[in-house]
Amino acid sequence: MQNFDRLVETVQRNCHVSDARYAGNYSMCTFLLKMREYYRWERGFAPGVSLPHEEVGEWLQERERLWQEIENEGFSPVAIDDRHLDPFDSHSINQLLVPESLVYSGVYGRFSKPLFFLGCLQSEETIRGFRVLVTDNEYARDLSAPPAMTQGRTIYVRRAAIRQMIWESYESWRWRRKEGALERALADYGFEEDAEAALERMTDAVLALVKEHEVGEALAGELLGPDWEELVMAVAATRGEVLARALRDHLADSLATLPRLLAEGESSLWHYYAANLTGMRQALLPAFMPAYESWLASGGDEALAALARRARGHWEQRALALLERFRAEPRELIVELQKLPEADLALA
Repeated sequence: MQNFDRLVETVQRNCHVSDARYAGNYSMCTFLLKMREYYRWERGFAPGVSLPHEEVGEWLQERERLWQEIENEGFSPVAIDDRHLDPFDSHSINQLLVPESLVYSGVYGRFSKPLFFLGCLQSEETIRGFRVLVTDNEYARDLSAPPAMTQGRTIYVRRAAIRQMIWESYESWRWRRKEGALERALADYGFEEDAEAALERMTDAVLALVKEHEVGEALAGELLGPDWEELVMAVAATRGEVLARALRDHLADSLATLPRLLAEGESSLWHYYAANLTGMRQALLPAFMPAYESWLASGGDEALAALARRARGHWEQRALALLERFRAEPRELIVELQKLPEADLALA
């Protein structure tokens, strides 16, 4: 296509502006880890290759100087041929880019951070009425690279981001070598024998699971309606947002992910699911680990299946109850969510 370099430059500039505004939200440890992997992506270093520490330090200082310069800039329109499009109008932009085997996304993510990326289209399909675009190599991206996002009836799944996420998990495990669900998942894919080949196999498997979860997110969005997004925006950047997003994550899993896991019966993905049940999601689902441990001990999935049957009704009821409160008493609910005990929403 014409002006491809200009397109990449514009999208990357918008990524920098967003990062300039929001990078300070990370803890110092998380920030440095993200910047390290961002440098790896930007400079084309493969996973596992040692990075030049001095050069990374110089690059980090240069990036922070750039952020200071552009923090107050607005987002630039995306120019394609003779059209200049709003950077959040992903639908119109992709009407022009997908025929060129490119995919673009401009959405709002966690804590209302704008997220942009431009990638190479790997595949396109329709699942339950939703258009699913899977990308591989990425030409422009933010410091944060979520593995999947939904905008309207379009789902974006980023293979490169999933691959990075898995590799980071492997490196973290290799440092500590802690026994548990992640160790089992990595062993199933053979990371200790051939890490690069295992990474590709696991990326393909996890991508299918991420795709299913994001379909669940889209279905949850239809079930809850636009008022749920208003609720999340009302508690943005607070404990309330973390709680609301975790609850919706569980609803999405009950609609799509758990049925898929039970149907496939693939042990490595159950291990991976267990390993990623952390933070608020773990606090809201104390019933999972006993069911998982029962499956580990017996090999039978009866306890997991029973949990999945309970899950949908539980999360739907909890989410709809929050929505009802929000519609009736929005200010009171916003305050309440900051101190609401996880046990009041949890599936135990």
